[in-house]
Amino acid sequence: MAKLAFLGLGVMGYPMAGHLARAGHDVTVYNRTGAKAEKWCAQYGGRSAAKPEDAAANAEVVLMCVGNDDDVRQVAGRALTTMKAGTILVDHTTASAEVARETHAAAKSRAIGFLDAPVSGGQAGAENGKLTIMVGGDADVYARAESLLATYARAVTHMGPAGNGQLTKMVNQITIAGLVQGLAEGVDFALRSGLDAERVIDVISKGAAQSWQMENRAKTMIADKYDFGFAVDWMRKDLGICLAEARRNGATLPVTSLVDQFYGQVQAMGGGRWDTSSLLRALQAPRKR
Repeated sequence: MAKLAFLGLGVMGYPMAGHLARAGHDVTVYNRTGAKAEKWCAQYGGRSAAKPEDAAANAEVVLMCVGNDDDVRQVAGRALTTMKAGTILVDHTTASAEVARETHAAAKSRAIGFLDAPVSGGQAGAENGKLTIMVGGDADVYARAESLLATYARAVTHMGPAGNGQLTKMVNQITIAGLVQGLAEGVDFALRSGLDAERVIDVISKGAAQSWQMENRAKTMIADKYDFGFAVDWMRKDLGICLAEARRNGATLPVTSLVDQFYGQVQAMGGGRWDTSSLLRALQAPRKR
């Protein structure tokens, strides 16, 4: 049993922290909205703290999953003030490689290990303990934390030095953006052609067009259901990080840039909290008017 702290109980952090508690670890949680932390404690046991620094004070490993770069700087900065030398801070937030390197340097100056460890798999992956975790940081720190991260993951992979976890997550989001847009266009084309769209998906999913998005999102897209899953607002945040990094490293992302604009259209339709597969709504809007 390890003494842990988990900072940030959003749709991802809440079940991730729950898996740690169910595995027998001693978990103290912090959430900006205290009522959610109390709800978590009622469900899983453990304790809640009113401040990140209080939750982190006696933890061997502090894990966090917050919103964006500014949140990482604030929450990690406060946690590091009370963490002891030799402990580890793991950040599961999808953020920039720059903030990962900043936090790594700040932790190292205090003899604290740091890993940037963004996740893929969405809310369902977090709830089912089947996330994919891509990790940046020092190899010895990763070796100490790997088995703990495996508590809620089906795959945990060390990608290299600090920042490489975030860079790998950017590749993930870039790839997903193009796949979802292609799927949306395909479904829209099938519907406009008078085809049985579900039957079309069943056929093509057995060939080269198959993807996770097709297997898990095509039927709900055809049914026009988007009140679940990874939100458009979060995807636009992630794609903004990708595009900013591309400006730094010289990568050309024309498809990603275009899909980001399409997500902007979905937001303008009031779909900021819809699942990312709602790109189909933007294609169908002219037909529905």
